[in-house]
Amino acid sequence: MINDEIELNMMHALEVMDNRLTSIRAGRANPAILNGIMVEYYGTPTPIQTLANITVPEARTLMIKPFDKSCVKDIVKAIQEANIGINPSDNGEAVILTIPQLTEDTRKDYVKQAKEIAEDTKVALRKVRQEANEDIKKDEEITEDEEKRMLDEVQKLINEYNKKVDEKYKEKEEELMKV
Repeated sequence: MINDEIELNMMHALEVMDNRLTSIRAGRANPAILNGIMVEYYGTPTPIQTLANITVPEARTLMIKPFDKSCVKDIVKAIQEANIGINPSDNGEAVILTIPQLTEDTRKDYVKQAKEIAEDTKVALRKVRQEANEDIKKDEEITEDEEKRMLDEVQKLINEYNKKVDEKYKEKEEELMKV
């Protein structure tokens, strides 16, 4: 009943964390770095993924092949304006992004970003716990023993999800620091 809703909220917080972590590039090509980039297509901001096929022909290269070749220049412009640290080039039919090798300082900055994302997720989890605890305490129909048991269950859930956040952060840190 109430635990299902709490767990759904915690799972949602982890999904948000995953999405944010994939946007941090790790020195190899990942189409997720293009998430959120909008291309001005016939006067309408359009996600780059809906305008083109994005492939990874080599470990550090992304190829963006638009369905409509007339928007190649618009895609290049959108990537430059997005300021993702990669300079696009085009051959008239496709846009090519060569992912530069990460420096040690850049890697450390990305690890800091990942740590901030992990901390934000833990804050979101604590907020879910706080709301759940308040709901449990407000419910007049619950006995004291039942209330204590439910509060303990919520705490077990938060511990479990905090552990998952730490594991995901550690994975990303190892991925970023691997040369």
